[in-house]
Amino acid sequence: MASLKGLASALESYRGRDRLIRTLGYCCQLVGGVLVEQCPAKSDVGMRLLVLSAQLSHCRTVLRLFDDLAMFAYTKQYGLGTKEEDCFVRCVSILGNLADQLFYPCEHVAWAADAKILHVDAARWWALSTAFWGLSLLLGIARSLWVILKLSRRLRSPTVAFPRQPPCSKWRTLEAQIWSETLTLLSNLADLANAVHWLPPGVLWAGCFPPWLVGLLGTVSSILSVYQAVRARDNQADHQADTASS
Repeated sequence: MASLKGLASALESYRGRDRLIRTLGYCCQLVGGVLVEQCPAKSDVGMRLLVLSAQLSHCRTVLRLFDDLAMFAYTKQYGLGTKEEDCFVRCVSILGNLADQLFYPCEHVAWAADAKILHVDAARWWALSTAFWGLSLLLGIARSLWVILKLSRRLRSPTVAFPRQPPCSKWRTLEAQIWSETLTLLSNLADLANAVHWLPPGVLWAGCFPPWLVGLLGTVSSILSVYQAVRARDNQADHQADTASS
C-alpha cells in the first residue's frame, strides 16, 4: 500500500509522470528491439512495442511545449550563479541553462514542422535541438566530474571540509554527495550516447545504434533518474521527521 501511495503521489506531478512515461517508452524500445532482432517469431509484438515507444516519446515532446516558461524562471532565478562558490561550476551551470533554454524552442519548431504547422525543414531543427541537448549533457558531465573530484579531495581531508561536524557525519555527507553526482554522471553519459546517435549521419556514431541499444541506454538513464528522485524524496521526509522530533 505504501508503494502504491508513493506511486500515486509521484504521478500527481508533471515531473513524476514524465519520468514514468520516459521509463516505459525506453523499456518498450529495449524489449521491442530485442524481439525484432533476436526473435523472428515475435517480431510483430516487437514492432508494436516500438510503435508504442515512439508514441510515448511523441507524448513527451508535446508536453514539453509548455516547459519554456518554467525553464526561463529557473534560468532567471539562477542568474549568473553568484551563490556558487566554485567558478567552474558557475560557468558550466550558466552555459548549461542557456543550452537548455535554446533546446525547447528548437524542438517546438521541429515538432511544428513534422505536424505541417510550419513549412520549414524539420530535420534541421531536430538536429539543432539534439545538438543543444547534447551540449547541455556534456556540460553536466563536466560539472559532475569536477564536483566528484573536489568532494573526493575533501573526503581525504575531512577536517578541512566540515571542521565543526563529527567525523562520521562528515564522511556520510561527502559520500552521499559523491554517490549522487556519480549517478547523475552515469545518467548523463547514457543520454549523451543516445544524443550523438540522433545527430545527422557522419557525426561520430550517429545513426549506428540498433533500437534495443537506444532503449537500453535510455532505460538505464531513466531508472537512475527515478532512483535519485525517490532517494531525494525519502531524504526530505527523513529531514522533516528529524526536524519535527527536535
